[in-house]
Amino acid sequence: MGFDVEKIRNVAVIAGGGAGKTSLVEAVLFDAKATGRLGTIEEGNTVTDFEPEEMHRKNSLSSSLACSDWKGHRLNLVDTPGFINFLEDTKCCLSAVDGAVVVVGARVGVKAETVKVWQYADDYEIPRVIFLNKMDRENANFQNALEGIEQSFGMTAVPLNIPMGAESSFEGIIDLLKMKAVTFKSGSPVEGEIPESLKEEAEDYHRQLIEKVAESDDTLLEKYLEGSDLTEEEIHEGIMQGTLSRAFVPLVCGSATENIGVQQLLDTILFCLPSPAAKAAKTPVKGTNPKNGDEVVRNPEPGAPVSLRVFKTLADPFAGKLTIFRVFSGTVKSDSALFNATRDSKERMGNMFYLLGNKQTPVKEVGPGEIVAVAKLKDAQTGDTMCDAAHPVLFPPVQFIDPMISYALDPKSRGDEEKVSSGLQRLLEEDPSLKFHRDMESKEMILGGMGQMHLEVTLEKLKRKFGVEVIMKTPKIAYRETIRASSSAQGKYKKQSGGRGQFGDCWIKIEPLTRGGGFEFVNQIVGGAIPRQYIPAVEKGIVEKMKEGLIAGYPVVDMKATLYDGSYHNVDSSEMAFKIAGSMGLQKAVQTAKAVILEPIVNVEVNTPEEFLGNVIGDLNAKRGKVQGVDSMAGGAQKVNAQVPMAEMLTYANQLNSLTSGQGMYTMESSHYEEVPSHIAQKLIDEKEEAKKEG
Repeated sequence: MGFDVEKIRNVAVIAGGGAGKTSLVEAVLFDAKATGRLGTIEEGNTVTDFEPEEMHRKNSLSSSLACSDWKGHRLNLVDTPGFINFLEDTKCCLSAVDGAVVVVGARVGVKAETVKVWQYADDYEIPRVIFLNKMDRENANFQNALEGIEQSFGMTAVPLNIPMGAESSFEGIIDLLKMKAVTFKSGSPVEGEIPESLKEEAEDYHRQLIEKVAESDDTLLEKYLEGSDLTEEEIHEGIMQGTLSRAFVPLVCGSATENIGVQQLLDTILFCLPSPAAKAAKTPVKGTNPKNGDEVVRNPEPGAPVSLRVFKTLADPFAGKLTIFRVFSGTVKSDSALFNATRDSKERMGNMFYLLGNKQTPVKEVGPGEIVAVAKLKDAQTGDTMCDAAHPVLFPPVQFIDPMISYALDPKSRGDEEKVSSGLQRLLEEDPSLKFHRDMESKEMILGGMGQMHLEVTLEKLKRKFGVEVIMKTPKIAYRETIRASSSAQGKYKKQSGGRGQFGDCWIKIEPLTRGGGFEFVNQIVGGAIPRQYIPAVEKGIVEKMKEGLIAGYPVVDMKATLYDGSYHNVDSSEMAFKIAGSMGLQKAVQTAKAVILEPIVNVEVNTPEEFLGNVIGDLNAKRGKVQGVDSMAGGAQKVNAQVPMAEMLTYANQLNSLTSGQGMYTMESSHYEEVPSHIAQKLIDEKEEAKKEG
């Protein structure tokens, strides 16, 4: 049987890139004796950054699970990516945990990505503690960092310890609950008396801590105001309740790489962050019955009907698929028959494992609150709900945002298209924030993701795991053509070459429709000027010509075509002749219909620190963008809303990084089409003519 639900802590370690999440997880695993050595990013031997792409870049690019035990509790730590390209993975992981450790660097402070993942944690109502890391680094400043945290997150941070010294003189912490100094020898904490020089500061922080705790509970507040001391148990209870209700966020400090303050963080996790039972009591786990739509609550009890959520998938060409899931209720055995409520299919559970990075420990049976992996499920994918078939439940899906950037892919070796396609389909199982399709218009394979780095890492995995290489090219923009004026013309096709000839004659009128109006065909033939059986052929000729384009080779949209007259020949007329006549009529009519090229416009939302606002707006204007408005965000960030031509946004991820020193973020979605400026239209027309000559 698995672990007692009260003794489980499911914790995501979240932050922007470079804050020290992986180093912190490494120190936790070492202190909890889950590992025998302290790995480092530089040496590429950490437990949770085990993919070759992560070792090469020295950054977490994918979430990773590490189980360990601390003081009789099971800790399921999820080391999450912090770079903007990979935050969708982090968001998905937050759907499976009950608490989070937010890592903030004492020198750099809160990054834009950290604010983003903080918002994700808000969405899931997840209690948090903050680990103020890198107190040993140059320019580390506890007070400045504390103020920055409160400003960025809009929430009171309550220190449970303060540093003794900073930068190279950082030697330990002062525990504000025990009012003891703690120094560290080879990572082991040694308690002692608080130095005289720090006593006044420590007492001041201790008083603030007690006040915050008292404010979280009316009974404690009354006792405090009456002048009575709170007991250690009351203080712990007050901190836990304040954390759970998110009245404040506890903060501890230290250095992950020096293993200072990490054991205090572990103790803080145990009494501040909730067990699955405590989290469910505060925020019940709810879903819907897929059969009737009724709301269903799932309690974290071993005897309850099974329910679980898949939050991570690992694709391996040799070992097969590994599915990582969180059990919300019931008991799962390695031979359980479950129902996939998301896909309406049956699954038979196979071998299950606890994970420590890429190390697997087999387990036969797990209970509520546990996080484990299972091998070779048939249909299950990231985000799926699986449950007891007799008591079905479907949890709300994780919503992934649309790709920020897309590239066309060309296999390096001819004939590898199928290998590219099948390999990418497997990688899409690992990463649902990727999108892959074949563009029917351009015939290109298109891969979309959250940024250039995201796509590059995906293609590195494609090469490593599936042995196929591709070249990334800027994809073709989906330009369109339309008309701005009405026009009429005759399309007459007559061919005589011995034997039966070809004859088709039609008069058509074309008119512009409103943007988004599509295509409309109207038949106004009366008196049999054109026999009924040939009229669909005229429409077909017009439609095929519209697909080919009229001035630059792009499909024609928002046009009405009316067939109002024509003639035919009893012997020589045919469907083919009228199809050609329809095409000719459209080509002639367009010459006086003021044909123009349209380009796709996207809605763009850019989040940037205020200091870069001018740069961002200036750049959007230079991209022919129209800024719709600027809104102030928490922590002094600014949100810019704009509409920009898609053609100008293809490499925006890299440009925004340069403009904002890596602190800006953006999202975009399709909006509408607008007419292309004449100089760009001419360039596109010239390109088509050039291609014709070369073809």
